[in-house]
Amino acid sequence: MTGRPTLAVVGATGAVGTVLLRILSQRADIWGDIRLIASPRSAGRKLAVRGEEVEVAALAEEAFDGVDIALFDVPDEVAAQWAPVAVAKGAVVVDNSGAFRADPDVPLVVPEVNPHAARRRPRGIVSSPNCTTLTMIVALGALHAEFGLRELVVSSYQAVSGAGHAGVETLRRQLSLVAGTELGTSPGDVRRAVGDDTGPFPEPVALNVVPWAGSLCDDGWSSEEMKVRDESRKILGLPQLPVAVTCVRVPVVTTHSLTVHARFEGEVTVGKAREIMATAPGVVLCDDPAAGEFPTPADVVGTDPTWVGRVRRALDDPTALELFVCGDNLRKGSALNAAQIAELVAAEAD
Repeated sequence: MTGRPTLAVVGATGAVGTVLLRILSQRADIWGDIRLIASPRSAGRKLAVRGEEVEVAALAEEAFDGVDIALFDVPDEVAAQWAPVAVAKGAVVVDNSGAFRADPDVPLVVPEVNPHAARRRPRGIVSSPNCTTLTMIVALGALHAEFGLRELVVSSYQAVSGAGHAGVETLRRQLSLVAGTELGTSPGDVRRAVGDDTGPFPEPVALNVVPWAGSLCDDGWSSEEMKVRDESRKILGLPQLPVAVTCVRVPVVTTHSLTVHARFEGEVTVGKAREIMATAPGVVLCDDPAAGEFPTPADVVGTDPTWVGRVRRALDDPTALELFVCGDNLRKGSALNAAQIAELVAAEAD
């Protein structure tokens, strides 16, 4: 790369793409040309980035001419088809989909945890993790560096925006149906009110929690649960780490939360853990239960860090910590991490 690199944003009109354009307008401007690319049906639309209106181009081979870094936020099958095209045109691809995360020749990168991994990319592609993994992994990476992680048990409380525009629209429709009613007081009354309008979810999400996210895998596990396990292992460089995950969808628009039970190689103290997380890049410690202070999605939404609270040593295991973490799944959980990776790659030329 010579001069300021050219960045292409593929999937610029989607839920995460929209957030990404805002992030690119807010962060240090290291880019030369920023091109916006989307499906042919979105071509010709104009979107604001860096205070300018930019016309969206249709996804096509020639759209990558002269592109240095291509940031993909598209469905897996689209990324699988088009990321190699962008690489063949000379671009480094930063992919936000799940298409390449498990590929041993594609690094899975969280800049606060394993930035060095981004430099080795035999296929010309760097992957960004799933939003649920990203909600916790920055805090866990800091603790692992000090204590040595040896087991992880987590439960997620995932916002509906993790399912895209359709998830948000479904929750808002359902909330309008149940608002001001006495629903939620007898079996099945919410489901009858909602009818078949469950959108991308198997059950009503308003006035409810749904213990499912993703698609069905072997032995009753969901794809979302398997992603958290496999991605945590890869990012932390712990291929045999025991990980147990239960993913739950909750009636929150944006910002995922997780409870985390983390066991380490030796005895841990809350004081040292708090000190680590209070100083770790990308982490905010918000932990004073006596004053009613701990992270919640309503306060964390729209912010960039991982927020951590309820830090406790396990009652029956001096090597384990209990945490509650929140992170905006559209920002650090998706768009921001991808933007940070692109900045890492761009800085290699300096």
